[in-house]
Amino acid sequence: MKNAVGREIPEEILKATGKDVFKGSFAMHQVAYKAATHTVAPVIDPNYSKLVGSIEDVLKKCGIHDGMTLSFHHHFREGDHVCSMVMEAVHKMGIKDLTICASSLGKAQASLVPMIEDGTVINIQASGVRGPIGEAISNGKLKGLAIMRGHGARVRAIETGETHIDIAFIGAPCSDDMGNARAVGSQSGSDCGVLGYAAVDAQYADKVVVITDTLVPFPNVPASIDMTNVDYVVKVDDIGDPNKIATGAAKPTTDQRKLLMAKYAADFMVHMPWYKDGFIYQTGVGGASIASTKYLAEHLRNDNIHIGVAMGGIAQTICELQHEGLINKIADTQDFDTAAIEDIKTNPNHYEITTSQYADPFNKGAYVNKLDFVILGALEVDTHFNVNVVVGSDGVITGAQGGHPDTAAGAKCTIVIAPLLQGRSPAICTDCTTVTTPGETVDVVVTDYGIAINPKRQDIIEAAKGCDLPIVTIEELRDTAYNIVGKPDPVQFEDRVVGIIEARDGSIMDVVRQVKKDVEI
Repeated sequence: MKNAVGREIPEEILKATGKDVFKGSFAMHQVAYKAATHTVAPVIDPNYSKLVGSIEDVLKKCGIHDGMTLSFHHHFREGDHVCSMVMEAVHKMGIKDLTICASSLGKAQASLVPMIEDGTVINIQASGVRGPIGEAISNGKLKGLAIMRGHGARVRAIETGETHIDIAFIGAPCSDDMGNARAVGSQSGSDCGVLGYAAVDAQYADKVVVITDTLVPFPNVPASIDMTNVDYVVKVDDIGDPNKIATGAAKPTTDQRKLLMAKYAADFMVHMPWYKDGFIYQTGVGGASIASTKYLAEHLRNDNIHIGVAMGGIAQTICELQHEGLINKIADTQDFDTAAIEDIKTNPNHYEITTSQYADPFNKGAYVNKLDFVILGALEVDTHFNVNVVVGSDGVITGAQGGHPDTAAGAKCTIVIAPLLQGRSPAICTDCTTVTTPGETVDVVVTDYGIAINPKRQDIIEAAKGCDLPIVTIEELRDTAYNIVGKPDPVQFEDRVVGIIEARDGSIMDVVRQVKKDVEI
């Protein structure tokens, strides 16, 4: 059955998942639902201790068994040690058929691959999977299905009960003996700044385990994770390395092509009607997106305009602009570098928000709905303005949705930055390999060869008239790319569906198939 972005979704996948095809970004607006519940083991005896001596012991206390769903957050990004630590203990116990529900998975969790191969883990739910795990899924090694959903959709899935977490493992830089956990305060330097991804896990999981390397006196406040939701606390030697947070896409760029696109994006913004004092802004994790903020700052200074709220994932540049007085408030869901982690410790105008507050489409109003501008990245953009941020042009799962579909749906002006070519592959193409963000929510595409505006946004086209920037059509960008490297051959896939791209409302945006056996990964 075809969905609203023209993708054919196999009937067997709709039947197996119980899901519907994507019908539009706002199809479920004001459709009421009943929130899920969870099991609570009340702590009434004041002599009861939540402290447990080891990961193995806490797994036994939680009643770990085959077929459970375990959850993890990724606030340490490539520096995370908690997921591997827990799963190695699970593996030694011989537990099988598990579902991993993580906010994201990357190279730090590469030790899961043998567990995927031997059936310890049979299903994965995450905003995306980078590195060896993505390769394993693309090669058909996961027995079940990988569900890739954005940050807001993950919260929705848990809140509605579509995903029920049996045990949530929350790495926290410090905690007291009751489970009041904070994202700063580690005596071993393992601060991660915020714990917003883990908030929904703590609220809805049957069992919640805080894993920390620093125990502090009660009460550990203000707490990101409240003791009323925590069953057990385990102290370990090390939970993560904050120096590996700023890795890969989260690093600032020195690439001249990316800097050119960043400048184009910033220069374009100032011509829009939403560029006025107090506008609300977010940039993505990509190097070009981060660089665009630096160029935007030059305009802010010259025009005496201030950003009211900068939100989402936060890096050093945003913090510096806030100190300069160019940004009033920082609403933080994830810290991309140690500078942002340090800033939130002492800056009262830099505050933590949960992923539900940030991007949940099924609550009563999220921060993303107030965005004026968002600047995002892409692996591919097609001539329908659909975007792919998960599957590479070779068909291999290599990225993450993150907040991409959430912010695109919420912002008044969604700007996607993508080079015309990714290596020898056109990033601007007739049809994306996989659709992760629908074109109806993408307004502007900025490349190193020009800027294309979605024809559906006549207001933006009108506002951009007369600006001294290379405005072209999306078809012209595609044609330029094809003229340089040729039209790419379609990616070759097997018939088997190994994953689905889930829309914000839980419907199916696209499917991901196993790559052909003769395709090298």
